[in-house]
Amino acid sequence: MRIDIMTLFPDTVSAVLHESILGRAAKRGLIEINCVQIRDYTENKQNQVDDYPYGGGWGCVMMAQPLKSCLDAIKADSEGMNRRVLYMSPQGRPYTQETAKRLRNYDQLVLVCGHYEGVDERFIEACVDEEISLGDFVLTGGEIAAMAVADSVCRLLPGVLSDEACYTGESHWDGLLEYPQYTRPETWEGRTVPQVLLEGNHAKVELWRRKKQLERTRDKRPDLFEKLNLTDETDKKLHAEVLRESGRVRLERPVTYREARADELPRILEITDQARASLRRFHVDQWQGSYPDEAAFRADLARGECFVVLHGDEIAAFFTLKGGVEETYASITDGKWSSDAPYCTLHRCAVAQEYRSSGMAEAMLRCAEAQTRKNGVKYLRADTHRKNKPMQRLLRDGGFRYRGNIEVHAEPGHDAARQAYEKMLKEKK
Repeated sequence: MRIDIMTLFPDTVSAVLHESILGRAAKRGLIEINCVQIRDYTENKQNQVDDYPYGGGWGCVMMAQPLKSCLDAIKADSEGMNRRVLYMSPQGRPYTQETAKRLRNYDQLVLVCGHYEGVDERFIEACVDEEISLGDFVLTGGEIAAMAVADSVCRLLPGVLSDEACYTGESHWDGLLEYPQYTRPETWEGRTVPQVLLEGNHAKVELWRRKKQLERTRDKRPDLFEKLNLTDETDKKLHAEVLRESGRVRLERPVTYREARADELPRILEITDQARASLRRFHVDQWQGSYPDEAAFRADLARGECFVVLHGDEIAAFFTLKGGVEETYASITDGKWSSDAPYCTLHRCAVAQEYRSSGMAEAMLRCAEAQTRKNGVKYLRADTHRKNKPMQRLLRDGGFRYRGNIEVHAEPGHDAARQAYEKMLKEKK
């Protein structure tokens, strides 16, 4: 593709567009960008390109003759090319990614940069194919807009970027914003990279990224979200999930954990009651008696085994982590533990109702793993009711493996059977 930019500041524009990715593409012959000085085509000694407007008014208007002469010279130097002449104007149609996709199909784009109070309307009528606006605001000249158009079109051309996926997964390609990106370190100022990105499961990563695209579009550009016309069944399912979860809290502050304090017991019991009610709604016979009660948590606090998970300064979840031997785990059936090495046991954990489906449950699990490592142990065990599907899914997705069945000390009249899970924690790099 050849791009010619008609401007009063060719050196400035050329310096920007011949750097980085576009500069390398130009050196390889994939694109040609020419910045042409409009003043070179004036017909007066003063190289004048503007004059006062007929009818009066503020400022000056760019004259038609220098613009037309400059355009004629460009056309003469590129005969036979499939060309589109674009005028950068606040009166043009808003520029979008769809516009960039359309414009990449031309052999040549000529971008006209106006200045002052605009250009003589006759030049627009006679010579311009299309007016383009970056948005509902006014710049002092068209150069910034022209550079934006040139950059956004050129990066879509074959070979300019290393792979087509470099732009097909970006914001606006299919009406969605791009998913969030992360790099090292894994934890920065209390903010941790989502667990799914650390597990190496590419299918899960792709699903997570697609859902995040939908979430971000809904949150940041509801106007785009309302226009979505999804045809893929997976997209439709994710779209429905996003709508269901739209009222949930977002983890926008650091997630940390620490030992619980006695004065935080009311909040822990409140979250416990929320979890008890949720289990009852789904007919799960777990926590349906008095257990876990205040006495159980006070005992956890006394042993230093109860921890709260914080979203910023707010308690969003809790867990109990017990060291040493768990006596009920010795009678495992229909399977076996992977090792006789020391382990910690995850007990009595729950997430506040307003934080469900926010990623807080996964964060709580990571906190329990971090504390297990602090205890100098590399195995973490847990159990849950056979009908507690959300907890089973959380454990499996978190890298735990089903090991068999156990029976806990349940209250009379309640189901004591539990499924047992185990995870060997890898060393942190």
